Amino acid sequence: MTETLSPVHVVGGGLAGSEAAWALANAGVPVTLHEMRPIRGTDAHHTDGLAELVCSNSFRSDDAEQNAVGLLHQEMRALGSLVMASADANQVPAGGALAVDRVAFSQAVTAALEAHPLVTISHEEIAGLPPAEWDSVIVATGPLTSPALAQAIQSVTGEGELAFFDAIAPIVHAETIDFSVAWRQSRYDKVGPGGTGADYVNCPMTKEQYEAFVAGLVAGEKVSFKEWEASTPYFDGCLPVEVMAERGPETLRHGPMKPMGLTNAHKPDEKSYAVVQLRQDNALGTLFNMVGFQTKLKHAEQVRLFRTIPGLEKADFARLGGLHRNTYLNAPKLLDGRLRLKAAPRLRFAGQITGCEGYVESAAIGILAGRFAAAERLGHAFESPPATTALGALIGHITGGHLGVEGEGPKSYQPMNVNFGLFPPIEGQIRSADGSRVRGAAKAQAKKLMFTDRARADFAAWRGEAPAESAQAAE
Repeated sequence: MTETLSPVHVVGGGLAGSEAAWALANAGVPVTLHEMRPIRGTDAHHTDGLAELVCSNSFRSDDAEQNAVGLLHQEMRALGSLVMASADANQVPAGGALAVDRVAFSQAVTAALEAHPLVTISHEEIAGLPPAEWDSVIVATGPLTSPALAQAIQSVTGEGELAFFDAIAPIVHAETIDFSVAWRQSRYDKVGPGGTGADYVNCPMTKEQYEAFVAGLVAGEKVSFKEWEASTPYFDGCLPVEVMAERGPETLRHGPMKPMGLTNAHKPDEKSYAVVQLRQDNALGTLFNMVGFQTKLKHAEQVRLFRTIPGLEKADFARLGGLHRNTYLNAPKLLDGRLRLKAAPRLRFAGQITGCEGYVESAAIGILAGRFAAAERLGHAFESPPATTALGALIGHITGGHLGVEGEGPKSYQPMNVNFGLFPPIEGQIRSADGSRVRGAAKAQAKKLMFTDRARADFAAWRGEAPAESAQAAE
C-alpha cells in the first residue's frame, strides 16, 4: 500500500521534525525529511546531524510521578518515541534528570531515520512556502526558522511578526498566591469582554517595599544576549521590567505597577504606593501571569526577588521569565485541533514554532503532528489524547487552552513548558487514609500523584489498554 501513497513532507530535522518523520514512517507512510543543514547553516548549530541539541543536554526530570515533564517522557516512550529511545540509550549521569551525550544522541536519531526504508532525507533549504503539489506538509523548523520561510508563513497567516525577542513574564500557580494579602479586582472595577470586574489578582506595596524592589531589579544579575540575537527587535515594544526600572525609579509606578483605580480589599483605608497585578493565563484558572513583568533576570534572581512581593512570598512558578529570539505562531488563533494551519490546511506545524517550550515538548508535538498526518493519509481516525494526560494538556494549551486577551493578539500567547497548571484541576479536598486533610508539602506531593495517576489511567484508556497501577496504591 505504501507504494501508492505519496510522501508527507517534513520541513526541519530537529527534535520535532525527527519525531514527526519517525511517527509517519512507522505508520507505513512514506516521508521526505527536509533539513537545510549543511547547505545552509544557522548561528546556533555546529553539525549537520539531525536532532542536534543546541543548548542544554538535559531533557529535565524523568520522575513520572511528581513531575509533568517526567510524565510526558513516560507517555512518549509508550508511543514509540525515537527521541526518548535515543536519549535512554545515550544517557549520562544527571541525578533525577535525563541527560544525554549530545553527539551520540544526535548520531542515534540520524542513524535510525537514515536506516528506515520509508524515510528519505533531503538536505536542502525550503525557501518560501513548500510547493503547492506537496499536499501534506509538517513545518517543524523551530526558533531558527530561515528568514525566507518565516516571511512566507507570515504572509499566509496575516500575522504582523514571527521572529522577535520573546520577553516572557513569569507565571505563578494560582494556589500558591496568598489571598490574605492579595485581592481580586480589575482597575476601576471595569468589566471587559467576558470579565467580572474582579479579573486581576493584586499585590500591594508600600513606598519602602517598592523602592527596595526597584533597586533589586536594577542590581539583579541578568542574562546576556547571544551574538546572533543582537539584531532582533523586541516584540511589539515589550520591554523587560528591569529595563523599565533603569529608566527611573518612578517608571514602573506609572507603568505596570501603577496603583490607580485599585482599592485594597483587606485595608480599604490605606492607599497602596504600587501594585503588582497578575492576570489569568489559562482557561482553567490555575495559572496567573505577572502583568508587565517580562524579564531577562537570571532565574535564581527572579525567584528571590519576586518572592519579596507581598502575597507572593510562597509563590510556585510554573514558568520563570526569559528573553530570547524566538519564532512561533499565535497557535490558538491560527491552528486547528490537529495542528493544521486554518488558512492553508495542507500545512501542519510541530515543535517550538507552535509555541511549546523545551526539547521534550517540541518532540512530543512532533509525535502528534506525525500521527495526525499519518491518519489523514491512511484515512484512519486518530483522536487527541485526553486533556488530563501530559500530551493532551500540552496540545490543549497550543490549540485553545490558553486564555486570550481581547485586543492583544499574539502577545497574550507565549511559549510554555508542560506543567501541572495546564491540566484540568483535581476536584475535592486531598485527604489522608484516615480522612484528615493533608497540608503543606505532603499536600503538594499527594496532589501531584493524583495528577499522574489520573493521567496514566486516562492515557491507558485512550490507547485501549489496561490502566497502570496507581502510584498511590503502590505505596
